Amino acid sequence: MPAYSYVAVDAQGRTRRGVVEAEAPRLARAGLRSEGLVPLELAAVDPEAAAPGRRAWLARPRRLSRAELALVTRRFALLLEAGLTVEQCLDALIEQAQDDASGRILAAVRAEVLAGHGLAVALDRFPASFPDIYRALVGTGEQSGDLANVMSRLAGYLESRQAMTQSAGLALLYPAIVASAALLIVIGLLAYVVPQVVEVFQHSRQELPFLTRAMLWTSAALQGNWAAVAVLFVVLAAGARAAWVREAWRARTQARLLRMPVIGPLLLGTGTARLASTLAILVGGGVPLLQALAAGARVLGNLPLRSAVEDAARLVREGSSLHRALERHKLFPPIFIHLVASGEASGRLAYMLEQAAKHQDLENERRIRLLTGILEPAIIVAMGIVVLLVVLAILMPIIEMNQLVRS
Repeated sequence: MPAYSYVAVDAQGRTRRGVVEAEAPRLARAGLRSEGLVPLELAAVDPEAAAPGRRAWLARPRRLSRAELALVTRRFALLLEAGLTVEQCLDALIEQAQDDASGRILAAVRAEVLAGHGLAVALDRFPASFPDIYRALVGTGEQSGDLANVMSRLAGYLESRQAMTQSAGLALLYPAIVASAALLIVIGLLAYVVPQVVEVFQHSRQELPFLTRAMLWTSAALQGNWAAVAVLFVVLAAGARAAWVREAWRARTQARLLRMPVIGPLLLGTGTARLASTLAILVGGGVPLLQALAAGARVLGNLPLRSAVEDAARLVREGSSLHRALERHKLFPPIFIHLVASGEASGRLAYMLEQAAKHQDLENERRIRLLTGILEPAIIVAMGIVVLLVVLAILMPIIEMNQLVRS
């Protein structure tokens, strides 16, 4: 049954927003009036567009975040294990939705299911909220009749990805705070402290040292050209974003990053773990290998790694084994290739891929600790150097004046 989003006014004059299911817009309006609501706006549900009543320039695409998707999937799995039907599960999930956007998406999925479509087909309408791997596994679970188990595995996969992302974010939070505080301190020194302390030397006949003059010039630039600095920052950010959108430039940049120490192994390990866990859950769920490789390529944000997986899928289609196809580009870690080869030889490919994903996750945690361990003292040393330069810029004129007085 089609779903319609509405904006209406109740008897107390309060604005109400929501989703109603009806065969036609006319019936939807009639249903709202029967509930004591006066419909102002009514539109067919497009949950990945803006909510009704919002201006176009304020509209943002509607989609489930990763955290919301993991939570919804875990609840879905628990409800299915409790013996509820898909329709009953969706009803309960809509009641438990965290916000209107989530409720609109789930209501639209429920409307598709009630119209006679399978759950996977209903999810296919909303690719921005439900990624390829999600829809593929749901389809496999429906075909096998074991949707509850598949949803439970899928929830575990999403929760592990979310936990890894949060772990990386928390590990980098302290260096980010220290860097921000250091930047604010330096700006404060240059904008307010340096001019007041060095002002006394500007009216003397003594020529100021180069370091002091450079600090004064920087301070004057910060004080009198805030607008120009802000515009320059915006222009640089817009230029970087425009360059990043270009796929060729992004691929070259990501290839260079993969060759960098510390950062390169971390990016490679993150991509490998994501690929291994995606293939493990898809292959373990009964998805054909070629389809699993296609989905695995799409979840990779690193373009060189994505290109390598797409080429591996082509080689597998031509008859090559998976480990030889992945080994061709010499990008993936050797242990990952050996585990894939062992899985193919023993017939336990899904299990070995899962082990490879766990190993890469542990390696990534170690690399993140190493990176934060390098960043923290590096930021402190950089801040110390800048403060030292500021102090020298203030002290050097004083030292030179003392020498002139003595002479």
